[in-house]
Amino acid sequence: MLRIFSWMKTKIRHFTDDKIIPYTFALSDDPMLFRDLLKTNKMYQEGLKLEGKIPGFRLSIGRSYLVFIALWHLILLPSSALLHTVLAKIDCHLLILMAILFTGMFFATYAIFKEYLIDTVALKIIKNAWENHFPHFDYTLHAKEVAKIYSEALEKEVPHKNMQLYILDRLVEMKK
Repeated sequence: MLRIFSWMKTKIRHFTDDKIIPYTFALSDDPMLFRDLLKTNKMYQEGLKLEGKIPGFRLSIGRSYLVFIALWHLILLPSSALLHTVLAKIDCHLLILMAILFTGMFFATYAIFKEYLIDTVALKIIKNAWENHFPHFDYTLHAKEVAKIYSEALEKEVPHKNMQLYILDRLVEMKK
């Protein structure tokens, strides 16, 4: 059973990466600047909201609503078809309350869906920029360290022209 869920999760992730993200986002081909990478990585590691703060991508709200509505109907239509006989016998006042509940759930889950997409694209952009600026350091091992070092550099008011050297020196010191 766990194997089936793992397989489904992999398929959903591939579908999201291959179909949904290219349809809902406009991604820039230009590489991210080192300064932007540091700032974005710090915000991502701290769990801050990233929408509108990362250069290199733009979310198409209309397309994201279209995708979300299609996904919402993939869940809602089969379940309402299965429960049609029960729903047909329910009092109309209860159905109005259920409609209000489902409308609220729609917009709440859209906000979650949108944040998930933005976080997924942000991580993808950060990892691509990481490959460009830190090719000798693994992202999963050193991303938090770089965010911490960047915060320290900001506190010490290290000039931007010396920032890359400062961070690389500190990473090499920590690696020893």
